[in-house]
Amino acid sequence: MEETTTAAPPTGPGTIPSAPRPPAPPCALSRSLVEWRRRVKSEYMRLRQLKRLKKAEQVKVRTYLLFTTSEGIQSLCHWARHFSQCPCIQMWPSVIPAFQMCSVEFGYPSFKPQSVPLRPLSTVAAIPFMYSWSPLQHNFMVEDETFLHNIPYMGDEVLEQDEAFLEELIDNYDGVHGDRGEPVLPFCCIYSLDMKQTWDLSTCKAIPNDKIFTAIASMFPYKGSTEELKEKYRDLLEPPNPVKLPPLCTPNLDGPYAKSVQREQSLHSFHTLFCRRCFKYDCFLHPFHATPNVYKRKSKEIRMETEPCGDNCFLLQKGAKEFVEQNMLRSQRSRKRKKAPRSTGSSCPGPSNEEGKEGDSDHETTSSSEGNSRCQTPTKVRVGEEEAEPQGCCVEWSGAEESLFRVLHGTYFNNFCSIARLIGTKNCKEVYEFAAKEVLIHRVPLVDGGISPQKKKRKHRLWAKIQLKKDNSSNQVYNYQPCDHPDHPCDSSCPCVMTQNFCEKFCQCETECQNRFPGCRCKTQCNTKQCPCYLAVRECDPDLCMTCGAADHWDSKVVSCKNCSIQRGLKKHLLLAPSDVAGWGTFIKEPVQKNEFISEYCGELISQDEADRRGRIYDKYMSSFLFNLNNDFVVDATRKGNKIRFANHSVNPNCYAKVVMVNGDHRIGIFAKRAILQGEELFFDYRYSQADALKYVGIEREVEMT
Repeated sequence: MEETTTAAPPTGPGTIPSAPRPPAPPCALSRSLVEWRRRVKSEYMRLRQLKRLKKAEQVKVRTYLLFTTSEGIQSLCHWARHFSQCPCIQMWPSVIPAFQMCSVEFGYPSFKPQSVPLRPLSTVAAIPFMYSWSPLQHNFMVEDETFLHNIPYMGDEVLEQDEAFLEELIDNYDGVHGDRGEPVLPFCCIYSLDMKQTWDLSTCKAIPNDKIFTAIASMFPYKGSTEELKEKYRDLLEPPNPVKLPPLCTPNLDGPYAKSVQREQSLHSFHTLFCRRCFKYDCFLHPFHATPNVYKRKSKEIRMETEPCGDNCFLLQKGAKEFVEQNMLRSQRSRKRKKAPRSTGSSCPGPSNEEGKEGDSDHETTSSSEGNSRCQTPTKVRVGEEEAEPQGCCVEWSGAEESLFRVLHGTYFNNFCSIARLIGTKNCKEVYEFAAKEVLIHRVPLVDGGISPQKKKRKHRLWAKIQLKKDNSSNQVYNYQPCDHPDHPCDSSCPCVMTQNFCEKFCQCETECQNRFPGCRCKTQCNTKQCPCYLAVRECDPDLCMTCGAADHWDSKVVSCKNCSIQRGLKKHLLLAPSDVAGWGTFIKEPVQKNEFISEYCGELISQDEADRRGRIYDKYMSSFLFNLNNDFVVDATRKGNKIRFANHSVNPNCYAKVVMVNGDHRIGIFAKRAILQGEELFFDYRYSQADALKYVGIEREVEMT
């Protein structure tokens, strides 16, 4: 393996060019490749053996040095002198009237045998066996594990007698983690293979022959192609440069190197990481990432200032007051028309005929308008040429200020005084001029003129029909995903209608959508079927149910609505102790009334396919914490969960489980089936199959009889 690329012989006018060599036949090339593969493998095994022997020799040397140093000898002598005396406490007969003596001998020669009293210990019952788990208080969605991280150990009996199970288990996965089927070749070995070259690296920059890299790539294909190995080899030859620093990936939006970017780019990280369903950054429960058109503006526009805020206010500009009055008049007329019934087909009303004629010359498009301002019509404001141009030339805007203005303009629109206060480095006159330059001043459009369409009477609301369907097929429960089909009503093609789910507040359909759940108007506790939310197996939504108490302050200890316990986390105090039935059990510390919420069954949120793969292993362990959530997901409390996971099975339970829709998420609640006393163990029905039920019911009856 010492072959390197050699330079071709020099050619000149006095030299006779040699005839080109004929190409080698294919059989010779294949034999050469096999020979190189054999040489690479033998050299690799030699290097591995050499490395193993070197490591073993280092261990021997360090072990020898450890016992031959003076400090080790001194500490050992001190330890021997200290413990050569009596290590056991002598108990006199006056302390223990009747005792037996026993002799204690030590393996160290300087230690003398000693006689000490014998203390018998009573038998202590062992605590039940438990697998390790991580506590959590909310469901945690995880990805499918397509690779088996490790072969589970289930005892020598399973490994010896049930080999078919292990083969079937491995077949269910794409492979086993770390099992590549070929020996692992570290890059240090690659470098050692090439360091065997006799040429000097400091003076010679030649790269080994391509045959070497081709043979290594064919022997270890997962390490890369021939070109990739050559590139990695060049990187190993280059000396490290400590001065070189990695470039900045994305400059700070308000840093000194900030660039002037559009609003979508500035808010991209916030839109991507922030979950609008649970109001958290980097949500671990909802894989759905909202698109920019999800963030629609639902609140009214902030009212513009009518009085100048100072000497440099934009209202002192020529034509600014007329612009403000016109904008306020349009906003008032738009709000009045919005109160009237409107058709559900249009998602954004268009301008009237007069407005269309008036805005034809001024209408321009802008790239920074997005979902929450897409119903706004951009207008260009003409600032006086005599005043605007000199001011615009002397006022400089940094990239951070321009980006911040575009972000704030999507919220405050034409309220330039408020935008200037938030920017802090510019007055509202400069903000007004920059907005005119950016062509970002928006006016609120008017609804189409004419008679507003009359509201059609709905004889039977669509959500009631879906509820009737659910009563007929209660087992078909699908996960909810917000629908988003602009300019199209929720009909049979809507994902929510197809999965028999209600449209929630997170959907992008109109608020007048017939598939939207209206909430309840209860005045009582919402714990009977007279409440529409309770009847639909939903918790009351604080944004929809305004009269039952679900919208009360979050810190309120006394809530009149009894159908919002899961989302508020109003769980009971649970205790973990050895069970009278099997293993560990869950006990309650306080008395509970019938149908009262006890706790939520939490765990990892996994797919049905992943649950099938894990269930095969759990069945062998005879311990499973899988709980079916809907047709798409399963809650697995084996690795992560809360204390309710230890509640045992019973055919006569004192609790029952119920899957409830809570703000668009299916969650499992454990409720009291009857009045439960303090300190009582909790049981609920696992809904075993007939074969498993007979086995577990027999154990339960035997325990009850004893």
